[in-house]
Amino acid sequence: MQLAISGLANGCVYGLIALGFVLIYKATEAVNFAQGDMMMFGAFITLALTNDDHMGLPFFVAVPLALAAMAVIGYLLDSLVLRRVFGQSQIAVVILTIAIGYIFRFIAGLIWGHEPQSLQSPLAGKDLHFGGLVLGMDELAVILVTLALTVVLFIFFAKTRTGVAMQAASQNQLAAYYMGIPVRRIHSMVWGLAGVVAAIAGILFASKGSIDPNTGLLGIKAFAAAVIGGFGSLPGALLGGLIIGLIEPFAARYGEAGYSQIAPYLLLVLMLVFRPHGI
Repeated sequence: MQLAISGLANGCVYGLIALGFVLIYKATEAVNFAQGDMMMFGAFITLALTNDDHMGLPFFVAVPLALAAMAVIGYLLDSLVLRRVFGQSQIAVVILTIAIGYIFRFIAGLIWGHEPQSLQSPLAGKDLHFGGLVLGMDELAVILVTLALTVVLFIFFAKTRTGVAMQAASQNQLAAYYMGIPVRRIHSMVWGLAGVVAAIAGILFASKGSIDPNTGLLGIKAFAAAVIGGFGSLPGALLGGLIIGLIEPFAARYGEAGYSQIAPYLLLVLMLVFRPHGI
């Protein structure tokens, strides 16, 4: 049970990053391989705002500021950079987002260094003891926030005019344009929303462990989670993240050394062979 709790918390982080992949794909049919690096950058912005050796703002003041900053960064990425390759092949967008990810890592290393750093979170170091199990408040927060955010995003896409417009722009951009939907602005808004989701994932991850510029490479596992759950499905992204999160600690505990690192990708290969559309 202790392994399962730890795996669920990690899986929720993977699921949140995977949600960012799915958000952008649902609205623009593009794959953003910089999503993990956006998560890392959002965590570092929060760290710079909160930690005493930086600005020292209260945690619950710094978090909205960091979310707003990542929303602006995501919006500007699309409006100033991604829009320049509008109409190009998917591979051009993929290569561009990979390059953007490297730029995020370079900037983070330049500003904050490459040594692991910890976020001063009010949840860090606090535990609940229940029937012999130790529930970290940070892990519990990760699980609850992820579930709440998934529900909010699902309702947003299903029930709101903006969410429906985002889906319409994804399915047929020309028809959406003729119906009066500002397609380009919608695309930029989706990137801004993906930046907010990435920042939330980064804050939750940094609350339960240290971060460094290479933390953004978690995006590779999150991409596997999105594929396993079904690329384009918000609940599927969360489910895929939870599956990977659960596989890792059990593979590390009961398998040979290194199994925990390769197990998610073995599952990805099996899914692509036997069920390519995902769960």
